[in-house]
Amino acid sequence: MTTFERVGFIGLGGMGRGLVKNLVAKGVAVTAFDLNPAAVAIAQSFGATAAGNLQQIRDCRIVMICVNEAEDVEALLTGTNGLLASAAPGFVIVDHTTGSPQMVAKLDRMVRAAGGRYAEAPMTRTPKHADIGKVNVLFGGERDLLEDLRAYFELYAENIFHIGPLGHAIRLKLIHNYIAFANVAAWCEGFALAAKDGLDLSQLIRIISAAGGKSGMLDLYGQATLDGDFTPLMSLANARKDVRYYARWLEEAGLPGFMAEAVHQTYRQAALLGHDGESCTAVIKAYEAVTGVEARVRPKDQQQG
Repeated sequence: MTTFERVGFIGLGGMGRGLVKNLVAKGVAVTAFDLNPAAVAIAQSFGATAAGNLQQIRDCRIVMICVNEAEDVEALLTGTNGLLASAAPGFVIVDHTTGSPQMVAKLDRMVRAAGGRYAEAPMTRTPKHADIGKVNVLFGGERDLLEDLRAYFELYAENIFHIGPLGHAIRLKLIHNYIAFANVAAWCEGFALAAKDGLDLSQLIRIISAAGGKSGMLDLYGQATLDGDFTPLMSLANARKDVRYYARWLEEAGLPGFMAEAVHQTYRQAALLGHDGESCTAVIKAYEAVTGVEARVRPKDQQQG
């Protein structure tokens, strides 16, 4: 029987909340921290202990971080009151944040210099999967560190992939997310064009899904988009951030990035119109602003004929 240590957990948004829920439910003591008191209250309702400051998190040898951006992770680690200020002996930072290749290497150096180990562990899937303990963990780094953490990952992950050396996991995650969000941008544009020309939107997803245009993102979010449901399971802000990281990496690798920049600017335009806090599919609202037509399927009782 596995004996679990207390885990410090920072970042109780859509994904982090589900991870904490499953850790606690399966026997792990968790000390949780977030800047949002409401998020902390939810973690407490699961049975987690609320941390009033980072010092209480530093007391845990294993610290998991699931925040918005790589720069947020760096800020948590550094400074007088940062996690590296007086960490527990042999500490491990498990970074579930979707960051950038450059920052993963930098964070690893910082943690090693402070006497700890850095675990690169971005995730795929959605907050719904986090809630039921079925995320995918992508691990980059030494196998012995993965094996030390595997029992914890198994409490909230359906699949655990050892991608390869440090830095490889975030690279594959960014490629995955870029393709996914480019797909959303493409079918949102198509939805808006169909609405502009008066096509039957109720047929649209059925036709696309019966042929080569079918995709996982369309399955997850297509109907909700036409129904006008923009609940931020994956926010537009996070989609924009991930595509920005990908485009930056592409440029630094010396590759042309015509498509990446087009996708990035598509999400940026939607953000400038005020939709950052909505679902990534709210990118359709930028197209609607241009066409002057909403791409929605009306309830049957509102349809004519």
